[in-house]
Amino acid sequence: MPLGAALILLPTLLSGNAQAADVLLSQGKPVLVSSVESSSYGGPLAVDGKTTTRWASAEGVDPQFIRVDLGGPSAINRVKLNWEAAYATAYRLEVSNDGSAWTSIKSVTNGNGGTDDLTGLSGRGRYLRLVGTKRATSYGYSLWEMQVYGTSDSSGDTQAPTAPTNLKAGAITASTVDLTWTGSTDNVGVTGYEVLRNGQVVGTTETASYTDSGLSASTAYAYTVRAKDAAGNTSAASNQIQATTQAGGSSFVLAASGDIAEQCTASSSSCVHPKTAALVGQMNPAAVITMGDNQYDDAHIEDFTSYFDKTWGKYKSIMHPIPGNHETYDHTPLGAYKQYFGKIATPNGKTYYSWEMGNWHFVAIDSTEFSPGLAANAISDEQLNWIKQDLKSNTKPCVAAYYHHPRYTSGDHGDNGKMATLWETMVQNKVDLVLNGHDHHYERFYPQNASGAKDPNGPVQIIGGGGGATLYPVKTEHAATAKAISTYGVLKLNMSDNAFSTQFVGLDGKTIDSSPTYTCH
Repeated sequence: MPLGAALILLPTLLSGNAQAADVLLSQGKPVLVSSVESSSYGGPLAVDGKTTTRWASAEGVDPQFIRVDLGGPSAINRVKLNWEAAYATAYRLEVSNDGSAWTSIKSVTNGNGGTDDLTGLSGRGRYLRLVGTKRATSYGYSLWEMQVYGTSDSSGDTQAPTAPTNLKAGAITASTVDLTWTGSTDNVGVTGYEVLRNGQVVGTTETASYTDSGLSASTAYAYTVRAKDAAGNTSAASNQIQATTQAGGSSFVLAASGDIAEQCTASSSSCVHPKTAALVGQMNPAAVITMGDNQYDDAHIEDFTSYFDKTWGKYKSIMHPIPGNHETYDHTPLGAYKQYFGKIATPNGKTYYSWEMGNWHFVAIDSTEFSPGLAANAISDEQLNWIKQDLKSNTKPCVAAYYHHPRYTSGDHGDNGKMATLWETMVQNKVDLVLNGHDHHYERFYPQNASGAKDPNGPVQIIGGGGGATLYPVKTEHAATAKAISTYGVLKLNMSDNAFSTQFVGLDGKTIDSSPTYTCH
């Protein structure tokens, strides 16, 4: 090669090496969508690399979105959209580092369907979202494929977060250890923490708390925690602590809440049920209890699959739900509830049932059947007789019951006389703990008798209606109220062979209220 040609070629080679070629970032990555037309048209089908499968949103509704998680900070230079016949005439592309705050990088107002190959973009973030604002047809939005091209920014952030500090153990049972620490800082942002037991990672969490479970009794464990950022940088380990589990027994942790999934997704910072679902994950419970109104507003099957299933649905395999009044608002009352949960919610063919764990007997009750006007063809007598027989036949020393409508409440709905017979049944059968929803606040009562007066021989009643639906105010507190607050959170139930204690954990992962340890009746 002549020297002059080599000199001309050299800058070109240097320039090409200095800028990495765009690659397909989106294929097979996690996807979140605002809605689906049906389960056959889920969001992941738009990034599966196939032009024969597609995502389709609900029909006739604006706006709608599809969001892809690129796995880490990335430079986004090109987006290629392969529209089905139901395309957008107006839409925008947005990027975000955290999935909450969004920046627009492209707006289209004259879309004509087919293939949109949008080049020359200048975006940077972990998430890309397409927001359709105007439909071309009466249907929804439908994409055969959405392809995002650019370069991963894995080398752009090399600074690790600071090490977590002040790691300490809280409540300890025979099989669980509660851990809390002071969070880390980072130049971009901390995305989560790894919890290490005896030097091995045993769990991850997005907040500065974690419950390690499945432990052996009377055993010492060493713990450290380290932080990670979006680029995968890992901090140094925190201070090390040692925690020794209690002796013997079959202790376990449960998570519980009611009034959960509004029609919103994690793409909206005001959407709460994704945040309460994350709290459940941090508790690492043996089982999850829901106290009704699992899905709002009318609890259709498409709502269950679009909202509840995306967050709390990840715990479905360990869930023991009961219905609330909103589940009766479906086209067929309780139809979608039964379809979504299946045998989990109706193990005996009824919407009420019982189950056991350790030394505990749990009674799941459908309280809409005790509320004339809320349930068609109410059969409360049949269910009440079943409850009485179930409690009579129980051989476990500890008993908990849960149902949607509380007998006593300082919340918006007020005391419910229709639940009086049910509450009296709880008292007469020495039930230890009763969990309710319906009023959208948290309230823990001292043990009460049938009249609602303090009585150590009565059940502890707790309202956990802060799972995600719009909060209600707390009004005049009852004389037997131990704590009442209108805020979001999840109940953490610490159950042992002959006792229990409870904690109400807020969205920041911190405990808002703790009960004493109660011995079973």
